[in-house]
Amino acid sequence: MTVTETFRFSTGPEPHRLRTREIMVKHPEVRTLIGKNPMTVLAIFGLVGGMIGGAYLVKDASWWIVLLAAYLGGAFANHALFVMIHECTHHLLFKRKSWNLAAAIIANLPHTLPSAISFVRYHIKHHAFQGVHELDGDLPDYWEAKLINHSFLGKALWLLFFPVFQAIRTIRLKEIKPVDGWIVANWIVQVSFNVAIWMLFGPKAFFFLLFSFFFSVGLHPLGARWIQEHYLTLDERQETYSYYGPLNKVAFNVGFHNEHHDFPSIPWNKLPDLKKQAPEYYDSLKAHTSWTKLFFQFLFDKNISLYMRILRQERGKVMLSDESRPDVEMVVEARH
Repeated sequence: MTVTETFRFSTGPEPHRLRTREIMVKHPEVRTLIGKNPMTVLAIFGLVGGMIGGAYLVKDASWWIVLLAAYLGGAFANHALFVMIHECTHHLLFKRKSWNLAAAIIANLPHTLPSAISFVRYHIKHHAFQGVHELDGDLPDYWEAKLINHSFLGKALWLLFFPVFQAIRTIRLKEIKPVDGWIVANWIVQVSFNVAIWMLFGPKAFFFLLFSFFFSVGLHPLGARWIQEHYLTLDERQETYSYYGPLNKVAFNVGFHNEHHDFPSIPWNKLPDLKKQAPEYYDSLKAHTSWTKLFFQFLFDKNISLYMRILRQERGKVMLSDESRPDVEMVVEARH
């Protein structure tokens, strides 16, 4: 890799739709993996209950214990809940959209910040318009990449305050309604939960949840997930990367990112089956095996920066001829 201070631009479409069509033709059996997993809601209830229990246990502890508990335990549970929100975003729990959105709001509770419904809006755009700067909220801003640059301190601060940078990015995004009834409901429920935690358990319990959230997506090996997914760390020609490592077991297979982008209508528990059923498509791609290794590589390797992303002008819309094909119609529906 060479040091660069500009994004990579592509004149071609994002890679996932073509691979989806090819896999559906060569491996039609993968259609059996598409569907809902309502049992995921049990994981949501269990994780939310576990985080509330953890907040109760540290309510009278020393602040260093609160921080340590958040880093070593709460971060993993909160990260898993973020994955649950991601599943709800793609309506992979229930057939009714409203039930999925309600489940996302519940999964959002230990995060303390009301972000679930906003994530739903922006993440769907990421799938539909991958690499299009004014529509893909997963891409860093130009000023953001310039500010962070290649320095260890800049990248450490970027990870630490990752949720803040994500929130600021929404200002540039187009065609997304910033407020609606569901977002208002998300805020009301979240603020009520936060007040209840503070009043019943005290400030240390609340900050345990808040610290857990920031660690779960930031300055923590789990934060390497954001680098793993689309940063060009292994091959400048490969736009998306999967992670096949042990932390998938506590992260509900979120590391299977190429598989997810190819088939966003397949729930988390069946993504490894997709890889097994179409091995020639996934075994040939480069992938990460350690978030911890990538975490430190990102921080210390001056060749890695936020500029290592692919941008494109092509908006990535699915052509009508694609939408009418019976072998991809279910996948197309999930992308939108």
